[in-house]
Amino acid sequence: MSDREQTAGLRGAGWDAALMDRPYQVAPVTLNTADGSKTMGFLFTVTGKETTVVSVMHPREFQLSHYLVPAVLDAGCACWVQAPRSIGNDLRLEHEIALFDVAAGMSHLRQLNFEKIVLLGNSGGAGLYALYNQQSRLAPELRIERTPGGRPTRLAELDMSQADGFIFVAPHAGQGKLLMAAIDPSVTDENDPLNVDPALDPFLPANGFNPMTGKAKYAPEFIERYRAAQLARVERLDKKAKEMLKLKIGAKKKLAEEKSLALKMQASYAPIFNVWRTDADLRTWDTSIDPSDRPGGGLWGRDPFISNLGSVGFARTVTPESWLSTWSGLSSNASIEKCGASMTQPTLVIYYTGDQATFPSDMEQIYKQIGSVDKVMHSVRGNHHGAALAEGEQPGRVIAAQHIGNWLRAFN
Repeated sequence: MSDREQTAGLRGAGWDAALMDRPYQVAPVTLNTADGSKTMGFLFTVTGKETTVVSVMHPREFQLSHYLVPAVLDAGCACWVQAPRSIGNDLRLEHEIALFDVAAGMSHLRQLNFEKIVLLGNSGGAGLYALYNQQSRLAPELRIERTPGGRPTRLAELDMSQADGFIFVAPHAGQGKLLMAAIDPSVTDENDPLNVDPALDPFLPANGFNPMTGKAKYAPEFIERYRAAQLARVERLDKKAKEMLKLKIGAKKKLAEEKSLALKMQASYAPIFNVWRTDADLRTWDTSIDPSDRPGGGLWGRDPFISNLGSVGFARTVTPESWLSTWSGLSSNASIEKCGASMTQPTLVIYYTGDQATFPSDMEQIYKQIGSVDKVMHSVRGNHHGAALAEGEQPGRVIAAQHIGNWLRAFN
C-alpha cells in the first residue's frame, strides 16, 4: 500500500477514493433477491480482467468506503461491496433472511464469470458469512426451515453458490455472542433501565469500578456471578420475545376461525422493544481480564453511562424476531461456534490487539472453531477499526492490508 493510501487510512474507518494511486472502475448494481426484495452493490475493478473477487458485506451496515478495498485491488482482485436490504436497521434484521441478500450477490458474481469468490467478513460480517457458508454447504432439505422467531425461511428453495475462501478481519463470534458478553445483567426491569440490582451493577465503586478514572478492578467472585446473570438476562429476553410472538401467532390462528376486531388488532400488532445497558463487558473497564493492548472503554466510548443509557447502542431497538435471530446469544444461528466447522475453505484471520469488541480468548476460540486445515491468523496492533493505538504509530489497518494482499496473491 502506498504512502498516499496510508494517509487515507488515517481518515477513520473508510478510505478516500481521491487518494487512490491507480485508475479504477466502479460499477453500481441493483439486484433482486429470490424472496422479492432488493439489494445493491458496487464492483471495483482495475483491469476488468480479474479472475478473483473479494466480497465485503455486513448485515447492518453498508461498507462502500471500506478501508480494505484498495488492498484487494492492489492484490490483483476485484472487490464487490454489498449493502444489506435494511441499512442500519435492527428492526428487520433476521440473519436467515439476510442470506437471500448474500445469495443474490454471489449469483451475480458467478454470472460475471469470476473463477474464485472470497468472502471478507469484517466485525459482524464474519457471523453473516459463516452462516451463509454453513447453509450453502448443506443439502437444501437440511437447511434451517424457520428463523428463531418462527418465520419460514424458504432456504431449501434458494440457490446458494459456495465461496472459495474467507478473510475475517476483527471478527467477533456473532452479534448474539458479542452481546452476551456485553449486556448489563443488573437490570431488574426491562421497562426501566435505571432500576438495577446494586449487587450486580458493574459501575458501582463497591463492585470494583472507579468513576474518577473510568477503570475497574473486579473480584473473581463478582465476575463469576456477573457472567451467570448475563446468561439469565438473555434467557429472560428470549422468553419475552417468544411470548410476544406467541400472542401474535395465536391471534392469527384464531382469526382464521373467528372474525373479530380484537383478534385482528392482536394479529396485526408488530411489537417493538428497547434493550438498554448493552455496553457492559467487564473486560472493557477492567483491562486485566483477558489482557491485550486495548485502552479502557468500550466501542461506544469511555463513558459507560452514556453508552448504556444513550439512544445509540447494540440492540437498542428490536423486534422479537430480530432479537432472537440477531442479538440473542442463545437463539441466534449466526455464530462462529455454530457455523465455524463448515468453513473448510482456505481462511485468513486478522485480529487487532487493541480491539474493544473481541478479546484474545475470543480470538483463540474463533480460530479453533474454524474447520479449515488451511488457515492462518495474524495479530496486528490497532483498535477494532484498525486505527493506531498511539500518536505517530502506523495504523493497524495498513499492516492488515499487507497481510491480506500477500494472502490473496498466493490464493489468486
